[in-house]
Amino acid sequence: MKVNITTIGGGTGTFNVLYGLKKNENYNLAAIVSVSDSGGSTGEIRDQFGILPPGDIRRAIVALSEDTGIVRKLFEYRFNAGNRIAGHTIGNLLLTALTDITGSFEKGIQELSDMFDVRGKVIPVTLDDTQLGIILEDGTEIIGETNIDIPKHNANLEIREAFLVGGGELNHRAREALVNSDYIIVGPGDLYTSIVPNLLATGMREAIQKSKAKMIYICNIMTKYGETNNFEVEDFVNVIEKYIGENEIDYVLVNNAPIGEELILKYKQEENKQPVRITDMKLFANVPYKIIERDVVNEQDYIRHDPEKLSKVISDFVEGWIK
Repeated sequence: MKVNITTIGGGTGTFNVLYGLKKNENYNLAAIVSVSDSGGSTGEIRDQFGILPPGDIRRAIVALSEDTGIVRKLFEYRFNAGNRIAGHTIGNLLLTALTDITGSFEKGIQELSDMFDVRGKVIPVTLDDTQLGIILEDGTEIIGETNIDIPKHNANLEIREAFLVGGGELNHRAREALVNSDYIIVGPGDLYTSIVPNLLATGMREAIQKSKAKMIYICNIMTKYGETNNFEVEDFVNVIEKYIGENEIDYVLVNNAPIGEELILKYKQEENKQPVRITDMKLFANVPYKIIERDVVNEQDYIRHDPEKLSKVISDFVEGWIK
């Protein structure tokens, strides 16, 4: 019997999880993806054509496609400056065109998925046109994912609350995937601009609580300036639990492989990021989840989760090696 695995997230983090998992034919995969992007090509398409943001949907389709070599290059190909479609990716334009042809964003996703032999389902978390908002510790409200992702405000201020503007009812297909899951994987990804927008959908909390699935939260390897300044593992978990409730997370996967000091310094100097650490395991003595520490990093020019290592650890969960 196949194992039903549903991921929740967006961006590069979800790409790496899906890319690793798709190679296991015993998995039925469903990717629930955030649709609150408002910057770059995605934001322009959203404004000009009135469709939901295609960016993270595009990445999930690429991750689950049969041939991610040339397909990924094609989907991510961005036209150069000097023409009317400068800055847009082919993947975004394809999804926009298919949405117009079929008359439906979901049908457009399905057609694009069929074209590229996608192994699994890619599901927008909501079909409502929403904007992400946050409230900072000084009470300032910031509206728009791109304004949070690339802060124009004082990025040293802590985020106290996140919300959606414009509704955000959970997509019924997302609800069905969650309720029927054996495992739900949250993250990795930018906490407030990739993960939390999914959790804010009306009905998400109830769907997760109704599901009997084991939940694995894959914690970020690095902090992000303006979102998770100085966060440690427990801080990430606390934010997730704020929106889905306590006692829902079963495992928290944390990277424990060392990262080169030169690369850490580069991230600190260029992006004001630092490694996410556990400074005191005693803090987790009475929590309802289990901390699992593994080497899951892909350290080259960038610090990212490694798809193959993630897939191996998740297989250990599924096969009962991690309890």
